[in-house]
Amino acid sequence: MDESQMTHLRGIGFGPVLAQRAEQLRDAVPVTAEPMRVLEVHRETLRLHRGDAQCSARVMPRLGRELEEDDTALAVGDWVLGCCDAFGAWWVYARVPPLSHIARRDGDGRCHAIVSNVDTALLVMGLDDDFNLGRLERYLALVHDSAVQPVVVLTKADVVAATPGRIENCLETLHARLPMQRDVLVVNATEPSAALALGAHLQAGHTLVLLGSSGAGKSTLTNTLLGASVQDTGAVRASDHRGQHTTTSRSLFQLAGGACVIDTPGVRTLRPMGNDAALSASFSDIEALRVVCRFRDCRHGTEPGCAVRASVDADRLRNYHRLLREGQRDTMSATQRRELRSEWKARDREGLARLRHKRGES
Repeated sequence: MDESQMTHLRGIGFGPVLAQRAEQLRDAVPVTAEPMRVLEVHRETLRLHRGDAQCSARVMPRLGRELEEDDTALAVGDWVLGCCDAFGAWWVYARVPPLSHIARRDGDGRCHAIVSNVDTALLVMGLDDDFNLGRLERYLALVHDSAVQPVVVLTKADVVAATPGRIENCLETLHARLPMQRDVLVVNATEPSAALALGAHLQAGHTLVLLGSSGAGKSTLTNTLLGASVQDTGAVRASDHRGQHTTTSRSLFQLAGGACVIDTPGVRTLRPMGNDAALSASFSDIEALRVVCRFRDCRHGTEPGCAVRASVDADRLRNYHRLLREGQRDTMSATQRRELRSEWKARDREGLARLRHKRGES
């Protein structure tokens, strides 16, 4: 590979660490295999960027079986090693171990890859009826699970401008509920000023992913960053201000300044992978307060002397318990899940009984 192609590869995120990891796979791939980045994942093929050109490729069956056995899949942003055969067809022989990987679980607990090798996750949420802090906490837990830097981007500043105090109230509510210091940006996704606000995250070789619900403004923001209408956008429903899944697949684009951005569709079921460490990081305020609860094994439910329940927003605490239960279920057998449901139902009954007794009810 010549220096010119390496320069192009570095421009789409192929740094020294990834180059080293790719070199360690050389013995397992054809000598002509070269590193390429996944731009799109389709049912049977991948769209790849070779640095100075793009191509469509298929995954070698052996690699497909290995990924399936590892309960993972290739994602947009992955780096792979592939080459062209004698008939002009491109084949992918190996996946370069990613520096970061974001995945989620669906309602059945199955794992779904979202993106790989991203540096920053822009958590996009509208200031209109899309504003939902419980959902934002889920996205934060999802990103913490992958060691990617989260940046909260509040869009539709222009839409709510006619409502006095709306932006200030949303910011105040967000900072009160999420005590950790986070980057929070308020933008009009249709204006070039949005790209300026994100300038610190748009360095050459840097990769961003936009995550959020349908209609939050991800594709609009992608078009603004690109300076062209590449991604389709659509109006939200007037009844609930929700989007209608205009974006149906994930795509990676290179910006003029050298950064890469990955646009993603909204998802109907958003469940983090269930990593306890990631959940603790996302809810660090709860983890810090639990040491001063009266009981060492306090579950922050109905126990007396609970420091967490006294200080943490009630809805945030409910969301924490919900995510904790989902994570536990993902690692349990069917029998264990039934036992867990019975345990939580019993605790709810005990809590209600204590409450009735306190009120003097029979």
